[in-house]
Amino acid sequence: MRRGIILAGGSGSRLAPLTLAVSKQLLPVYDKPMIYYSLTTLMLAGVREVLIVTNPHDETAFRRLLGDGARLGLRIEYKPQASPDGIAQALILGEEFLDGADSVVVLGDNIFFGAGFADLLQRASGRAAGATVFGYSVVDPQRYGVVEIGPDGKALSIEEKPLKPRSRHAVTGLYFYDGRAPAIARSLKPSARGELEITDVNRVYLDAGDLTVERLGRGYAWFDTGTHDSLMEAAEYVRAIELRQGFRIGCVEEVAFQMGFIDADQLRALAGEAPKTGYHRYLRQLADGEI
Repeated sequence: MRRGIILAGGSGSRLAPLTLAVSKQLLPVYDKPMIYYSLTTLMLAGVREVLIVTNPHDETAFRRLLGDGARLGLRIEYKPQASPDGIAQALILGEEFLDGADSVVVLGDNIFFGAGFADLLQRASGRAAGATVFGYSVVDPQRYGVVEIGPDGKALSIEEKPLKPRSRHAVTGLYFYDGRAPAIARSLKPSARGELEITDVNRVYLDAGDLTVERLGRGYAWFDTGTHDSLMEAAEYVRAIELRQGFRIGCVEEVAFQMGFIDADQLRALAGEAPKTGYHRYLRQLADGEI
């Protein structure tokens, strides 16, 4: 069974002063904490065992929000990260938790949405060997890691913030790996900026011919909510969809129910925790089959 890792550490310096006292991943994106969106991404992939990598001083707040995950039919553990030394470090910190299992790593400030997204996630999760990344077409690929995709969906090249990009497909903060990933991360040398780069992990799979790309095409939304503007853009997007359609994005209780991790009675119990809020009325309607 594939296990998940959420990166919820770092200083969130680009969002200061908001993040001087609160973890970035606990900030609201419209009506939910930011981490709900990355957690539901893992859940939609069928993941029920999750490790949250966070700053030591933020761990208590995450535990207060999510606990051990049992109320959602999950098992959630926590791992303190003394210093943010690169995304790939999460694979090393999570090596004991993974215990040789395949993994999916998601950045806690990345939000994904689109019809059929769960199908893409489950297809990636079903690959027994290799790695899968998700490509998203952007107008300014120079700002991102960029992946060049062959006709068979295999990656042809991957570069970090290239001056002359070979494609417009940015690599999003969502990565599926087989059991080799922690050992690959351990073999890396820090980059010029002193970090273990996730691009270098992906390049090892690329060189072995084992890096697949899932394209997030038209109709999909991807937000990296690491700046004030992108945080506001994501909140406005979520608000517009929810008010227009009446459905929630990133609702952990709803996804747990949809995935069969909890039943209707358990969902009703969760709805009763704050019965006067619109969010919890929504959960009760889901449990009663009204939505």
